[in-house]
Amino acid sequence: MSSTERGGRRSGCRGVTLVETIMFIVIVGIAAGGILMVFANTSRASADPLIRKQALAIAESLMEEVRQMPFTFCDPDDANATTAANAAGCATTPEAMGPEAGETRYAVLTPFDNVNDYNGFALPGPGCPAGICDITGAAIAGLGAYSAAVAVTPLVFGGIAAADALQIAVTVTGPGNIVVTLDGIRTRHAPNL
Repeated sequence: MSSTERGGRRSGCRGVTLVETIMFIVIVGIAAGGILMVFANTSRASADPLIRKQALAIAESLMEEVRQMPFTFCDPDDANATTAANAAGCATTPEAMGPEAGETRYAVLTPFDNVNDYNGFALPGPGCPAGICDITGAAIAGLGAYSAAVAVTPLVFGGIAAADALQIAVTVTGPGNIVVTLDGIRTRHAPNL
């Protein structure tokens, strides 16, 4: 008697081979690894929104500070600053890109007093030893890992001549080399503003 005759008929079911088991483990392992990588990247990037929001807040604050400065043909300390219709009308000091001699953001007697003065300004830098500082030069707690830079350049803007429009770019770099750049435009509203 054969084994099929003794035990009855075979049901047609067969077991799982070792090769099939190994292939299953490999496929499930690869899929689980991919899912775990997504979770790891998500959790690693979960702090990014806070850093980006803080960098944006710094950039907006610095942009607002720059845009509120006068944009005159003469340095605001010049006797003709309020009446000059062009740089030739200045008594002594036509406004130029960058701060005039002795002007700093933190000086009490000779602070930045024109949009152009901020060209090339950086935090940290002279007067601000580390991170982001307020207008007095005091470091702001919690912002030591951030830095900022300002660039001011003439811009032809919607029919306005480059002499009467400036593009302001504020770039803030935060922890993890997260960079936020904010661009703004400042136009000369009238010759003395």
